[in-house]
Amino acid sequence: MNSGILQVFQRELTCPICMNYFIDPVTIDCGHSFCRPCFYLNWQDTAVLAQCSTCKKTTRQRNLKINICLKNMASIARKASPRQFLSSEEPICGTHRETKKMFCEVDKSLLCLLCSNSQEHWNHRHCPTEWAAEKHREELLKKMQSLWEKSCENHRNLNMETTRTRCWKHYVSLRIEAIRAEYQKMPAFLHEEEQQHLERLRKEGEDIFQQLNESKARMEHLRELLRGMYEDLKQMCHKADVELLQAFGDILHRYESLLLQVSEPANPELSAEPITGLLDRLNGFRGKCQPIGRIPTSRHIFLYGDLRSMNVGCDPQDDPHITAKSECFLIWGARAFTFGKYYWVVHVGDSWNWAFGVCNNYWKEKRQNDKIDGEEGLFLLGCVKEDTHCSLFTTSPLVVLYVPRPTSTVGLFLDCEGRTMSFVDVDQSSLIYTIPNCSFSPPLRPIFCCSHF
Repeated sequence: MNSGILQVFQRELTCPICMNYFIDPVTIDCGHSFCRPCFYLNWQDTAVLAQCSTCKKTTRQRNLKINICLKNMASIARKASPRQFLSSEEPICGTHRETKKMFCEVDKSLLCLLCSNSQEHWNHRHCPTEWAAEKHREELLKKMQSLWEKSCENHRNLNMETTRTRCWKHYVSLRIEAIRAEYQKMPAFLHEEEQQHLERLRKEGEDIFQQLNESKARMEHLRELLRGMYEDLKQMCHKADVELLQAFGDILHRYESLLLQVSEPANPELSAEPITGLLDRLNGFRGKCQPIGRIPTSRHIFLYGDLRSMNVGCDPQDDPHITAKSECFLIWGARAFTFGKYYWVVHVGDSWNWAFGVCNNYWKEKRQNDKIDGEEGLFLLGCVKEDTHCSLFTTSPLVVLYVPRPTSTVGLFLDCEGRTMSFVDVDQSSLIYTIPNCSFSPPLRPIFCCSHF
């Protein structure tokens, strides 16, 4: 082959990032190709968009498919490359003084042809060195994919922990102010209980803040270890066949040891301290409103999606977007509130994936199957199960709550004039959260949503 044509051919099979023959090549939407590991590592350094290092166009592609044709041609070129033979000296058998060109899959050792046929190895599986090396490259690529998934999971957890750490002190301050506001409505003799309650909350908040920082540091350290191992595996794939086979066992041991390192999010949770007299005070407003579970319903609809972007329909059979996994039921009360103070309770039991609160007429009177953007007109307390952990949140604005999930009954106190909503854990007589400065647009109606998955 003409040397000029050969150089062009070799250049087309070379990754523009690592300048080696492609391993696991992928082609992005601009048409240029890269080693998948090189592209992933380059992308990890950017926030959202990846940029093609050749034409500088950006892409959001994530589920990249292997370019099989390019991969096969790169494999052929790698086998024929002078670097394959110059990168390391060929191992010579000390007994027969012949080149070791066979690989024993049982002993994981290089053998000459005579040794592979000896009594010690004759019943073992053998294959040519270049075949074994290519097989081991494929195994390394699988390990890299698993390592990348773990790295992405750690990246998500680190972002979550960073957000929690940044917002934690503000959240604790809001909770302190909300609890102090509740005690101000109580008799003066509870002043000592208030001080003890708030002091315990401050101490607990500081301890959890320290735990969050330690968890974040562990994840940052793990991020560097994972990235380093990923790059080592990538470099191993580019090594000459003999070097790869000789070093494979060691790097595999390091890989497996690293996978044992786990850094889970801290899942911080403040304890639920009871407030003496809280339920007695709220029960004084209970006669003005029936419990939501007994309010006559003016309409029974289905809700699916998430609470930040909801679709509403009358019957899941009439809407192809509703599935058994996403279906949940929503009801609202027939009675509307325009002024005054009201308190009612909801029995949630040990269920999860529920939300309840109030909505205004703007939300309610949207026609069927309309899109409801954001949280406008919704003031809710919600519970969502994530793996084995349940998280509480409120809407308008969206706030994640770091308190225990109520075990049975939740109370809702609506103050139309004060423009606040408070949720309490009835069984613990503790405050869950108070939504301050609600942008109410009366009339308001009770609303309850519960999923069925």
